[in-house]
Amino acid sequence: MKKLKKKEREELVARLLNLYPNAECALHFKTIYQLLIAVLLSAQTTDKSVNEVTPALFERSPDAKTMSELSEEELQKYLKRIGMYRTKAKNVRNLSIQLLEEYNGEVPKDYEKLVELPGVGRKTANVVLSVGFGEPRIAVDTHVFRLANRIGIVNEKNVLNTELALMRVIPKEYWSDTHHALIWHGRQICTARNPKCEECFLNDLCLKNGLDKK
Repeated sequence: MKKLKKKEREELVARLLNLYPNAECALHFKTIYQLLIAVLLSAQTTDKSVNEVTPALFERSPDAKTMSELSEEELQKYLKRIGMYRTKAKNVRNLSIQLLEEYNGEVPKDYEKLVELPGVGRKTANVVLSVGFGEPRIAVDTHVFRLANRIGIVNEKNVLNTELALMRVIPKEYWSDTHHALIWHGRQICTARNPKCEECFLNDLCLKNGLDKK
């Protein structure tokens, strides 16, 4: 798959941002700590599923202190409806304990410190920094990885290279908004299976739509 030319790429990103001006994180949370937990729980699970289990969990344990007081078994009861709930219960508890011990229960505003927390990888850290702290970031989840490479914004084989390539070709001030717009477009139109190409407003630019013969 080729990449779009610079002007085509700029036009495509502009259209995405214009169509989804209010695109934002779909996870429900009230604090940065709750955002961190919700993003951690969303790995290999839909945001909808996470939003179904977190209200009861956050009502019982809204912060790191109260979360650390739960046993793994108690946490599993709250999380058993989502994928990998045993591993996630362990990570949530250990993460909360580490936040208490090292950061007085607060979520650090630092990428390197975030990825040292149990269960927190590059994507989770970037989402927290972007949504929670307002930093320009591109968090590459399955939607962003699929769309960015499918439609031709970049042409990379893995998540890390996709993130780095997107950071090179998209102006920094648009990183976070483009991240959210790609996710929304991936959910509504450019789905993994049977994308709704006939409804897509990117048809004349998208390389997936057979226009990479230029």
